[in-house]
Amino acid sequence: MKIVATAGTDDMAQVYIAEFTGGKRAEFCESLQPSLPRRKKWVLIVSTLFGCPVGCLMCDAGQTYEGRLSAEQILAQVDFLVRERYPDGVIDVEKFKIQFARMGEPAFNPAVLDVLEALRNRYRAPGLIASLSTIAPAGMAPFFERLLEIKKSHYAAGAFQFQFSVHSTDTVWRDRLAPVRKWSFPEMAAYGERFFEAGDRKITLNFALAREAPVTPSILARFFDPGKFLIKITPLNPTYKAREAGLSSYLDPCAEETENSLVVKELRREGYDVIVSIGEVEENRIGSNCGQYVLEHLRSPRPIPDGYTYGLTPYGGRP
Repeated sequence: MKIVATAGTDDMAQVYIAEFTGGKRAEFCESLQPSLPRRKKWVLIVSTLFGCPVGCLMCDAGQTYEGRLSAEQILAQVDFLVRERYPDGVIDVEKFKIQFARMGEPAFNPAVLDVLEALRNRYRAPGLIASLSTIAPAGMAPFFERLLEIKKSHYAAGAFQFQFSVHSTDTVWRDRLAPVRKWSFPEMAAYGERFFEAGDRKITLNFALAREAPVTPSILARFFDPGKFLIKITPLNPTYKAREAGLSSYLDPCAEETENSLVVKELRREGYDVIVSIGEVEENRIGSNCGQYVLEHLRSPRPIPDGYTYGLTPYGGRP
């Protein structure tokens, strides 16, 4: 793996573009929560596929697909970031989260499971939390069954953050936003019931909420137990795909009243814990937020005014 370029800032988020065998490129990121020092929370976001075959309507990484990364290639992304910050492999961070969420639906790559098994013994990182987000594609039962076993044996007692990317409660809209065959809500709920154990983090139902995509809280309450599932709502980040599809964000990341939006109030009335995860607007400009993909930006003749405004610089090592 060769790092060819980077964008971002050391005190918020950095996107790295890496070149692998055959000239294939992938991106990975590190980010901080600005109110917290690195020793409190450090998040790594790695790619599992070269692009993505799903083609979600709001995700720039789905414009192309060139295959899976190997376990070694996924681990190389983590190793690079760890080596830059903690060269002895001792990661003294209270919450050290590794998310399999930069490029690619992780359930399409069994190597993700090999990486999850390897991480526990690769570093001295007592604060390690693994995070996997999936649209729950149909036909991937072997992946999810093995994931369940790995979580129980390596990531019990809150060390795993599992997330279903839902985006809408309307079946037509859900299929439009993520155009592949997926588990139904009853199938997702049944797996979640098996996945969740006492001491675990609640399973997240994530909505990158477009104003056009309906969310009916009573539909969720019909299937998902608020004692085991929580709701996370994020803005629809500025991407080329979202612009082409005519999607607009339900949440304004610059507004102060997002916690009091109607859908949040309705979800809480159904008994759900609701996390309104706005993040930093500056990360949109860096291109490190979910759905953003710097390499796609470099190909576009029509830049997005509120995203990808940081220039790429050749990587020459950390000063």
